[in-house]
Amino acid sequence: MSATLLKNATYINEGCTSQRDILLKNGLIERIDTSIPADDSYEIIDCRDMLVLPGVIDDQVHFREPGATHKATIATESVAAVLGGTTSFMDMPNNNPPAVTIEDIMAKKDIAARNSYANYSFYLGATENNMEEIQKINPAEICGVKIFMGSSTGNLLVDKDEALYNIFKNCHVLIATHCEDNALINKNMEEFKARYGEENLKPYMHPLIRNHKACYKSTKKAVDLALETGANLHVLHLSTEDEIELFRPFADISLEQRKITAEACAHHLFFNDKSYERLGNRLKCNPAVKTEEDRKALISAVEQGIISIIATDHAPHTLEEKNQPFYKAPSGLPLIQYSLLAVLELVHRNELSLEAAVTALSHNPAVRFNIDRRGFIKEGYFADIAVVKNEEFTVKPVDIASKCKWSPFLGYTFANRVMHTFVNGNHVVNNGIFVPNNIFGRDLRFNR
Repeated sequence: MSATLLKNATYINEGCTSQRDILLKNGLIERIDTSIPADDSYEIIDCRDMLVLPGVIDDQVHFREPGATHKATIATESVAAVLGGTTSFMDMPNNNPPAVTIEDIMAKKDIAARNSYANYSFYLGATENNMEEIQKINPAEICGVKIFMGSSTGNLLVDKDEALYNIFKNCHVLIATHCEDNALINKNMEEFKARYGEENLKPYMHPLIRNHKACYKSTKKAVDLALETGANLHVLHLSTEDEIELFRPFADISLEQRKITAEACAHHLFFNDKSYERLGNRLKCNPAVKTEEDRKALISAVEQGIISIIATDHAPHTLEEKNQPFYKAPSGLPLIQYSLLAVLELVHRNELSLEAAVTALSHNPAVRFNIDRRGFIKEGYFADIAVVKNEEFTVKPVDIASKCKWSPFLGYTFANRVMHTFVNGNHVVNNGIFVPNNIFGRDLRFNR
């Protein structure tokens, strides 16, 4: 693997902006210094007028493999990831069949080892009867256990109190939860069907059916269970201002010591319920995108550190599937290729500081999941780097790498663009173009 010298790099790390040369060698950040002499063997990139950031670590994606490869594959979505500056991902278990055994996880890792251009890890899915598999987990090799406390596919829905308590009490690794109250959502859906007729349901009704109360009730249940059992809880994709208050009491605890945390997703920070008018079913996701007040409150909570992590919940579906009537159209949208740019857009609008953005996208996922030597620009750490240029970039169909070939950002002009991405020192995106070279990402390791 050749060495790369990033000259004149303005880089963001741990809340500080510095200007140095950065040498990437043997897959690591070997040296950071004021002036590193060039060597004939180095690839040299002048980073003047660009930002050098630690690669994004996305703790929540659905790359659809195995079982739904007509929508996406680990190969296609990892290309989308690196094009967007995401260098590591953690994939969810709601595949077909669901990933609910250690053997299932090993099979997914085998696919990723041969196909993923980004680094990877995979959650084990919790069911009401797989505690034996959960207890087999090696904490150094698997990112966590996923519990769907809201609707899901197959047998992954866990909403019985006894089963939830058992998992929270006896799981020895991080628990990540999807929190929506299924009974309340079903009740709301029946009321809307009775009032409007199933055929007349519209996308703008989605946040009214999967409403604030359904999110808050389930999230509070998860937090209360974690407090009661001592579980290590990470609540995924908060979507309401109400839920934020459940996490405020823990914000003064260092992230290294915090056992109850939350994330927000790029689409909940970027869009609001008015966006359904333009995007329709393409914005349909669970939990639903809600009001402008919720959006602003979520951004503020990221800035304050109440919400620790920004992720995507990247979940591709085909346009044919999305173009069905609302009640048939699946929930989920592809985001990973443009999540960094979307968050930097919030910085450009002065809604979020650059330091808070980098902390939530890169530093905090590494700290919260105890990932070995990633998420920071430090000597001795893996060379996972995104280089971003302050140059307008309009998303066109030809740019989209996700297999589904659409994006909610299609036609949007961002203030920045990703020029270079390095994964373990591999220059996988060069001047905005993906460079296939059959050097694949690595299985993430966790210091637990």
